[in-house]
Amino acid sequence: MGGRRASGEEAKINLRLILVSGKTKEFLFSPNDSAADIAKHVYDNWPMDWEEEQVSSPNILRLIYQGRFLHGNVTLGALKLPFGKTTVMHLVARETLPEPNSQGQRNREKTGESNCCVIL
Repeated sequence: MGGRRASGEEAKINLRLILVSGKTKEFLFSPNDSAADIAKHVYDNWPMDWEEEQVSSPNILRLIYQGRFLHGNVTLGALKLPFGKTTVMHLVARETLPEPNSQGQRNREKTGESNCCVIL
């Protein structure tokens, strides 16, 4: 019997976004929100204490989940994220996504700051 609610009471997903600097902020999103929607929302509601990391455009904000860059059209629902728990993602400013099978040549200069890890 426990189907989805048809009313406006849609379940929300709590995301804790971590910047390269280590600063974090939590946001609530719908399962229908895509990575691009999230980037735009965060850009439009940029936290006060993230002022030093402010970027010029939402188009360069990228989400990293479990060590992988998310493409803009991937929705939270497609990732099967749990409701009622906090999911941690990294938020980075990057012009382009890496090629799926690149050898990491292009981003070698960034490796010092972007060896991703999960911070609990």
